[in-house]
Amino acid sequence: MTSMAHKNKHAPPGKIGLALGSGSARGWAHIGVIKAITEAGIHVDYVAGTSIGALVGAVYASGRIDSFKDVVLQLDWKKIASFLDVVFPKSGLIDGNKIAEFIRSHVGEKNIENLSLPFCAVSTDLATGNEVIIKDGDIIEAVRASISVPGIFTPVRKGDMALVDGGLVNPVPVNVVRKMGANLVIAVDLNHDIIGKKVVKKASISNSDNMALGKEIGNNFTVGNRILNALNKRVMAIDVPALTHVKQWMARDQMPNIFEVLIYSINIMETQITATRLKNDPPDLLIQPKLGHLKFLEFHRAKEAILEGYEETLSCIDLLPGKG
Repeated sequence: MTSMAHKNKHAPPGKIGLALGSGSARGWAHIGVIKAITEAGIHVDYVAGTSIGALVGAVYASGRIDSFKDVVLQLDWKKIASFLDVVFPKSGLIDGNKIAEFIRSHVGEKNIENLSLPFCAVSTDLATGNEVIIKDGDIIEAVRASISVPGIFTPVRKGDMALVDGGLVNPVPVNVVRKMGANLVIAVDLNHDIIGKKVVKKASISNSDNMALGKEIGNNFTVGNRILNALNKRVMAIDVPALTHVKQWMARDQMPNIFEVLIYSINIMETQITATRLKNDPPDLLIQPKLGHLKFLEFHRAKEAILEGYEETLSCIDLLPGKG
């Protein structure tokens, strides 16, 4: 099916909300979804996003999705690794300031209420476990809070709250766009096929690796391994006595390392929460790109993710009530 098949069709009636779900590197699929629904002549009235969905949603609501697509298609593993500003031991491994700068350069210094589309970012209050819907104020702070994966990124302080990834409570924010005023909801779920994928054993980090942090990792490792290895090396370089045993374990143990354990644990949790919430509050159109094989940090695989989001949307867009 081609995009031309949709261009002359009438958009469905009513206000349409787009709920963009969490999913780390799989989130570039949202760009393809947006491209497909735009080509289909569907006008989105409200956007809400969780985690990577909040990032892409913010760019979309700011009217810069096309230029952003060009940028993410140019990302390579070295650029992605440069965003990982390790600050351990704090309340997270990565501070997120470099990522905030990246977001700012593509959204601009704007408040949410000034965007061209109504937008909300979903985060979680770490103290209470409550869902926190950010619908006004600094958009960079809102997105930064929504993407703060616990243990990986430091939380964002907002008043008395410490905000972390919204995927802990609401991975696909269907209810949020309904509250914003949508009577038809298009939702994108990136978590449906991530459980059961083979856990790839990490590459051990040798002393020679630590002596040459800038050296290319061996040809037997994938680009995804390189990004994770860059993160491992930065932790290994931290001079904290309490980390001595952790470093020794990371250097020799072939079990999944601490980053993988955190990521896979969160994947399992978000998959279960997503399934339950979508069953209790189903959207009018559910788009589920098949990207479970993409790992947490494989943001360099944007072309693959965008294409899958685009094609999956084309395959099911006629199921939207009132379409056709």
